[in-house]
Amino acid sequence: MQQPNDDRFRHRDLNWLSFNERVLQEATDKINPLYERIKFLAIFSSNLDEYFRVRVSQLRQMKRVKKSIRKKLALRPSKITKQIIEEVKKQQDRFGEIYHQEIIPELASHGIHIVEAENYQKEHKKFVGSFFQKKIREHLKPLHLDLKKENELFLENSVLYFLITFKEEDNLAVVNIPVGECGRFVPLNQEAEKKEITYLDEIIRHEAHKIFPEDDITGIYEIKLSRDAELYIDDIYEGVLAEKIYTSLKQRTDGQPTRLLYDASMPKEVQKKIRKLLKLGKIDMMPGGQYHNFKDFFSFPDPTNNKKLHFKELPALPHKILDKSSNYFEEIAKKDQALHFPYMSFSYVEKFVAMAAEDENVTEISISLYRVADESDLTNSLMKAVENGKKVTVFVEAKARFDEENNISWGRKFEEKGANVIYSYPKVKVHSKIMLICRQEGDVNMRYAYIGTGNFNSTTSEIYCDHAIFTANKYITKELQRLFKVLEGELIIPREKNLLISPFSTRQEFLKLIYNEIENARAGKKAKITAKMNSLEDQEMIELLYKASDAGVEIRMLIRGFTCLIPGVPGLSENIYITSVVDRYLEHGRIYLFENGGDELMFYGSADWMNRNLDRRIEVISPVLDADIKKEFKEILNIQLKDNVKARIQDAEESNTYVKRKKGENKIRSQYEIYKYLKEKHTS
Repeated sequence: MQQPNDDRFRHRDLNWLSFNERVLQEATDKINPLYERIKFLAIFSSNLDEYFRVRVSQLRQMKRVKKSIRKKLALRPSKITKQIIEEVKKQQDRFGEIYHQEIIPELASHGIHIVEAENYQKEHKKFVGSFFQKKIREHLKPLHLDLKKENELFLENSVLYFLITFKEEDNLAVVNIPVGECGRFVPLNQEAEKKEITYLDEIIRHEAHKIFPEDDITGIYEIKLSRDAELYIDDIYEGVLAEKIYTSLKQRTDGQPTRLLYDASMPKEVQKKIRKLLKLGKIDMMPGGQYHNFKDFFSFPDPTNNKKLHFKELPALPHKILDKSSNYFEEIAKKDQALHFPYMSFSYVEKFVAMAAEDENVTEISISLYRVADESDLTNSLMKAVENGKKVTVFVEAKARFDEENNISWGRKFEEKGANVIYSYPKVKVHSKIMLICRQEGDVNMRYAYIGTGNFNSTTSEIYCDHAIFTANKYITKELQRLFKVLEGELIIPREKNLLISPFSTRQEFLKLIYNEIENARAGKKAKITAKMNSLEDQEMIELLYKASDAGVEIRMLIRGFTCLIPGVPGLSENIYITSVVDRYLEHGRIYLFENGGDELMFYGSADWMNRNLDRRIEVISPVLDADIKKEFKEILNIQLKDNVKARIQDAEESNTYVKRKKGENKIRSQYEIYKYLKEKHTS
């Protein structure tokens, strides 16, 4: 896959920064309560950490690929990395402004004060000294560095440290900040009307002389090192090319340093020393504020318990049919049933698996697990099903980034119980969100399927917006059964007519659907494509969308993350309009709607229009066949298309401008309007 041409395609890694800018916008948007804006700072920080570990890491590694291969791929890793660093520095400056000029003063206006070490009063110092000795000291691992002897230093990924300088210039020290053991935030005097909180960092800073009693400390600077995540070359490249890249990178050791975030007040000569010890290049050095790891602000305490400082609770809505049912099989056999998370509870999925585990007529359960929760009712029910003698097949994706260890651990637990566990499909990730249950009903072996856009994870279902359908449709369930046989190695291809399954048919079918709209537009018929996804990257799909735009097809897209397509360019993409909704929940669902000459075709599922989702992952995209559910999905999609509160325009300038309300138009904050819509539909 070649890197995109600047005139027709954006670089995905640069446009991703535009997405994270939208997250940063939420931190300064006064529509959001104060503590939610603090959480958006945490999300921004967490996103950026993963971005450096994965995307920037990959760019840096590609610099080591043979020049001949880089030339063939039109790779420009050094140029792109420099552009990234420049933009990230701007965003980090904006981050600091929001924190210091908006968040801190607003916390103070509500009686919540963050106290730094230099402002500790007598009573603070007494408490801090005691807390340090009783709670912190035992977890510290100070390390003295004699620069005359030491020439290398190892720091753990994303762990906070202090770099300490002494009067003796050839000596340095690092000491860990044990957030995992002690928490990041320490309340000072919660009984008083004025609520005071200090950083764990500040306590250690204040007590540092006790750690190094024999030394004359001259400076204390917070640092954090990001290390590479494992590279999954097969996600991006294939065949001989992938093998060549792997060969070029054979010397690579996982987890090498990617970025050092350091206190910008650190003197240049000290920067040089730490850079040399960590064997970093200048480009790997990222100046920041006094504090790092703002993702810890997910747990920032609210000592006032002021509900106005948080989002108003939106209780999970009941499902009109399933909520009253004691037998989901009967209801699903009658009619497809749709779920929408987090507006509805994931417990409906868990209850269905629990029913299957105990139902004497159920013979088989097959499920794909991409990101497994640490502990859940669903996994417990699958264990119970094995105990009850049912054939349980669990496909566990062993290459789900950052969840590899947990997924493999669950796989072993299932194996120990006697389940049939499959860990990975060769060179292909299984990203599908699918489940199939076989049930003997008299002489008929009935099949019940679940196809979703989100993981089987009760925790993420509370913050990710996803869609799912339970169905007993004989064509859909038969094709899904064939796919599970492919995963088990019994079949080579699934041979589907209704489902779109990557890497077998998804690309070809989407291309046909777009070409159909082009032909209709040229014939003077109404032609329209409406698509909602997380990211748009695939060059072939984008080129065809440009062609469709040129033919007069109206293209309306909702893309939460990055897009390599440049919309609204005369002569290229003037009929393509894209918005992005970033709000309380993470938009994660995928819905594709084609006008099809008036006989609309709708699909939903796990795949974005990205090269990896179309060609290098097992993905399932399902048609929405039930008329009522199709209407429901379309109405939800239309609400999002009309968002004029949290939608930003993705234009050629990447300006992230909020959609402006027209004169007399009501405010439409789509996530809240969807909640109202579903509440009315399922509780009336």
